Amino acid sequence: MFKCHYLNAEHREVIILFCLMRSFDIVPNGYSFPVVLKSCIKINALREGKELHCLVTKSGFASNSFVGTTLVELYSNLGDMIRARELFDKMSRKDLMSWNTVLNGYANNGDVEACEALFEKMPEKNIFSWNGLIGGYAHNGRFPQVLTTFNRMLAENKVKPNEATLVMVLSACARLGALVLGKWVHIQAKANGYSGNCRVGNALIDMYAKSGAMESAIDVFRSMKRKDLISWNTMICGLATHGHGADALNMFSEMKNAGEKPDSITFIGILSGCAHMGFVEDGFSYLKSMIDDYSIEPQIEHYGCIVDLLARAGLLAQAVDFIVKMPKEADAVMWATLLASCRVYKNVEFAELALEKLVEFDPKNPTNYVMLSNVYGDIGRWKDLARLKVATRDTGFRKLPGCSLIEVNDVVSEFYSLDERHPDKEQIYESLKGLTMLSRLYGNIPEGDTDID
Repeated sequence: MFKCHYLNAEHREVIILFCLMRSFDIVPNGYSFPVVLKSCIKINALREGKELHCLVTKSGFASNSFVGTTLVELYSNLGDMIRARELFDKMSRKDLMSWNTVLNGYANNGDVEACEALFEKMPEKNIFSWNGLIGGYAHNGRFPQVLTTFNRMLAENKVKPNEATLVMVLSACARLGALVLGKWVHIQAKANGYSGNCRVGNALIDMYAKSGAMESAIDVFRSMKRKDLISWNTMICGLATHGHGADALNMFSEMKNAGEKPDSITFIGILSGCAHMGFVEDGFSYLKSMIDDYSIEPQIEHYGCIVDLLARAGLLAQAVDFIVKMPKEADAVMWATLLASCRVYKNVEFAELALEKLVEFDPKNPTNYVMLSNVYGDIGRWKDLARLKVATRDTGFRKLPGCSLIEVNDVVSEFYSLDERHPDKEQIYESLKGLTMLSRLYGNIPEGDTDID
């Protein structure tokens, strides 16, 4: 009965049934405890789970590997990795599942160092062990380590990647812009029989789209036998992001003809496509359709797309009027969007208004002052430019330097302005100086510009 309710996701019924069993003085065993504990985890009934732990201890099942592993999972979900590790260390017999449970606990709770240390201690590893370590890196934004660990996994040639592995690695490639490595992972996906997998296909579309390889993204999309809402949304948003607004709108029509119902994310892509194409009337029409035809309440992101649409089209007064009248309070992104367009159209009045609003959100962000100073500089208001430079300096903060990523020999390197951390920095800067000289010879860099040191 426990198993029946559990397999049907009736986890509250499992707990109620366990209480009923106890009322008949029936003693639970090593098979009933794990099912009930897992049901507690599934519905976040962690208080009941801790009470059940007391009963486990009294009943003498704390050292049972199945029960112990489930208790470790319980405390991992509570975020109490100290207690989880204590229980793991006390287990008389530790199988691979118990090792993986602790590993995933560290990964999910953000303790990457403990996750790494435990991984190296494991007497044996399977694909779930590797996925635990890779997932730990991915969830904590350490995407270069995701790729190096994946390469290590393949080099040791003991396990093959599964769906989860490929999705995490492709996501890391997308975040880093590692297109060459992403293509190689695509080959690995085909070699391991995942070319028709929907989740892997979606990850491939996302990777190619974020890397700007839209033709490859479309090829993957067209080759997929089964597409879900994520497939369509990833494709539409990818097209819109890279300026293919008309293609994004055509894809939306194709999506509707295929019988797929759009959601709020779909309309972010559609409205963004309209903004890139300057389709003002169409943008408002899609916003109305989203509300009337699909009963989707617009969120701040949708309103932000409309502000971007109006601002890009030079309709700055309408953009400000829209911000003032919309039912949600404008965020910093909207005002920054307006400020950026004010520079394009050299509109000081609305640029000053945008800066005033941005200062309310983040008074010490120098980037906002720099954007307005550029507007002043473009129209020759030098006194205002000088005044704003003083205000920027008075914030006490410096603008964060731009960051560039480049993929060479399957390794993604990160560079900031005047960065000297790279081991090959001398060779890199010598090459950069040579390129600067060549560019100057061909008239691409004015003579007054400073060499890159």
